[in-house]
Amino acid sequence: MNAITDIQSKGLTRALADQARGLIPADIPGEARTWARQCILDYIACGVAGASDELTAILLAELREQGGRESATVFGQAERLPAGSAALINGAASHALDFDDVNLAMPGHPSVAILPALLALAEERGSSGIDVLTAFVAGYELQCRIGRVLAPGHYDVLGFHATATIGSFGAAAACAHLLGLDREKFVVALGIAGTQAAGLKSMFGTMCKPLHAGKASYHGLMAAKLAMRGFTSRADVLECQQGFASTHSPDFHPERALETPVGGWYIQSNLFTYQAACYMVHSSIESARKLREQFGVTPDRVERVRVELEESCDRICNIPAPRTGLEAKFSLRLATAMGLAGFDTSRLSTYSQAVAEDPTLVRLRDKVDLDFRVGIPNTFAQIELLLTDGTRVSARHDSGIAADDTVFQGRRLEEKFVGLVEPILGAQRCQALNSMLGDFERLENLSELMALIGG
Repeated sequence: MNAITDIQSKGLTRALADQARGLIPADIPGEARTWARQCILDYIACGVAGASDELTAILLAELREQGGRESATVFGQAERLPAGSAALINGAASHALDFDDVNLAMPGHPSVAILPALLALAEERGSSGIDVLTAFVAGYELQCRIGRVLAPGHYDVLGFHATATIGSFGAAAACAHLLGLDREKFVVALGIAGTQAAGLKSMFGTMCKPLHAGKASYHGLMAAKLAMRGFTSRADVLECQQGFASTHSPDFHPERALETPVGGWYIQSNLFTYQAACYMVHSSIESARKLREQFGVTPDRVERVRVELEESCDRICNIPAPRTGLEAKFSLRLATAMGLAGFDTSRLSTYSQAVAEDPTLVRLRDKVDLDFRVGIPNTFAQIELLLTDGTRVSARHDSGIAADDTVFQGRRLEEKFVGLVEPILGAQRCQALNSMLGDFERLENLSELMALIGG
């Protein structure tokens, strides 16, 4: 039975559920496992660093007050909270810095929607590392497939934040897999997740964007748990009349759902971030950095800047005059100026009110013109500079190309991990955590790992 026939006979939701539910460890090749381990490493690094963010403290105060069974670890806290509360807080914390991974098939942040719920559930149930990794890959692949079905209108046209919406399905599938739900309950979990899914791109630059990741994880976990208890929903949430597809996108391409991605796995197209800002500003930063390094460009030599970008970036990260560090992460003009001025955009401290208001940067920012185009990748940027002596120079970069060397990528991620985790947990705990994550599939349970992450 081919993919189209499978979808026609079962329905889209059930076909995707069957594929995710049927995944076993032996199905996942070594290369895909490497990518999964790297996703888990990167997620935890971002979560540990984001645990001290103001928005995390607000969520912690509220959910601590709500109380409940203390069954799961909260990043950076000695106390434990119910699994759902931990998933919500840890999801928001891990996305607070906008430093977590991306997949353009969604398009959004895949790991941060799934792993907070999955690790909390695994901790609660005493699940093994290999079971968690398999469930993670199952949820990851499913959410990328749903993203392809609804692209591009779900995100680009209607303005839904796919990390929040499609991520809810990924979290539900991963948790349903870990719970070992039968076929009917698995598809019910997707229905429960779909009716909860929400999140608006218009909230970028506020605390609501990280909240989206936490809520996706929370919704997915609750969906799987409710389905396990016998809660009901439709079994065709994606394709039914007034279902998720028809209400959330002008585009619907069910034939894409079971396509084989390049390399065989969507997780092998995961994009890790090395700039602590919205992913769609990364190519502008990299292009600006090339110009600075190749031509010795300094702010005082710049007369005018033109940045060529895909038109959807205008609706994602074009805050023209950011006032806060959080807004600075979503400002193409300021990001370009930071790259030209030599600011270290991988450092968390770079994104602050003081930097957003820095007079030199503001003057340079106001020289930047954005030229939005149709038909180029939204991860591409080309910068042309007019210098004060009349010289014109240009550079380009595309941050949407996945790495082809996982060994080199692993070294970069470990450097990022140490940079984020060691200042908070100390060298000894950081090293122990890194070692444990490198051997993730062999962990009998996650208790020691989560103890290192907690306070």
